[in-house]
Amino acid sequence: MMTYEKALQDLNEKFGNKDNLLSLSTIALDEVNGMVRPDARIVDAYYEDEAFYVVTHEVTGKMQQVAKNPNVAICIIVDNFTANGVAENLGWVCDEKNEDIIKKLRTVFAEWYYVANNEEDKGTCILRIQLKLGLWNDPHAGTRTSIDFEKKSIG
Repeated sequence: MMTYEKALQDLNEKFGNKDNLLSLSTIALDEVNGMVRPDARIVDAYYEDEAFYVVTHEVTGKMQQVAKNPNVAICIIVDNFTANGVAENLGWVCDEKNEDIIKKLRTVFAEWYYVANNEEDKGTCILRIQLKLGLWNDPHAGTRTSIDFEKKSIG
């Protein structure tokens, strides 16, 4: 049986120290008819310590939606990993408090980072997705492992 520590080790081996493409779903409120709907997009993300990090801009739809409702879901289809969590805007990428994480993001995203991001623009920010519940699900291998990041347990 898998342990919580083994699940974290697997997450780090699969997603740590690299650029990951994941689907990020937020909750949107349709201003015209008041309907709540999911809104998904692909983002580049870096994984570390039970969280994914994304460089984005505060005016994007995802950041506007996260400001209203921080509950999000992610999916990494190739690796059969899904999770939900809480998203937080950590602020400007060059803010002193973000010094350690932005060094890692610049390195991992080096191939395209400065083409896609303007660090002089104080709206360029870091989105942290703190994982709450995750699921490794590989029906072809017959495996299914639930991870509760808050309780630090496997189900």
